[in-house]
Amino acid sequence: MHPRNLHKGRYDFESLSRACPDLAHHVKPNPKGDQTIDFADPVAVLCLNRALLARYYGVDHWMIPPGYLCPPIPGRADYVHHLADLIGEAKCGVRVLDVGTGANCIYPIIGSQSYGWKFVASEIDPISVKAARAIVGATPSLSKLVRIVHQKNRRSILNGVIKPSDQFDAVMCNPPFHDSPATAELGTTRKLHNLNKGNARSKETPLNFGGQQAELWCDGGEIGFIKQMIVESATFGRQVGWFTSLVSKSERLPVLHKMLVAAQAEEIQVVPMEQGNKQSRLIAWRFNPRSVVRQP
Repeated sequence: MHPRNLHKGRYDFESLSRACPDLAHHVKPNPKGDQTIDFADPVAVLCLNRALLARYYGVDHWMIPPGYLCPPIPGRADYVHHLADLIGEAKCGVRVLDVGTGANCIYPIIGSQSYGWKFVASEIDPISVKAARAIVGATPSLSKLVRIVHQKNRRSILNGVIKPSDQFDAVMCNPPFHDSPATAELGTTRKLHNLNKGNARSKETPLNFGGQQAELWCDGGEIGFIKQMIVESATFGRQVGWFTSLVSKSERLPVLHKMLVAAQAEEIQVVPMEQGNKQSRLIAWRFNPRSVVRQP
């Protein structure tokens, strides 16, 4: 994990339980005697997230609607810290656009509380918009730095969100991975199987991470979403420093690189990220403002 990631060690369940007393009911020893929780239990994982956000980011009122994505916070924090390296860790007055913030609003929480960044966070799902606004409104330190906007055009990503007067140091995005409900269901089943180490579990039991359509899949899947983002980004090269997105599979990078070259991106970077055995990466690109011609 990134060296500034606050979650790179083992979870301190004693201090986390003080931050969120409900978590204590879910903490138990593993076969080695270390304290842990059942990561296949959605209630336990929700309590863990609430404890992490209270303990490390000062957010005491965090709740998501049933069935919505409950994000793994250490990995989300890694993205934020790598983005800080791109922007310049010590830069003041940073403004970031989070595309598809979800009901959990996790990137604006971590970015604003870790670095003092200001966020515009866009979202297409009305229920997610309402939930994210409730989280922001309940925390004074967030309400000063984070603004949630409803993207009403499902065919657009940046268009309609970035206004002519806007300037952003970066855009960040965790796109839907899957291209259909069927592939999303396969991914969900595989994750649940891994969490339970092959043990059977009731189909009625919700996953710890959850997820709605806009969070898990879209037409064209992850690569289709990023391609559309690249097309739209060329319009806003004068207004955005870095455009970035997570990319789940490395084999998708050559196609994206080719498209960025065709879009005349001035600089392209791929930043590897590791969390234990999990390999991920973000792709980042920017334009030469002098060469960007705004579309009418």
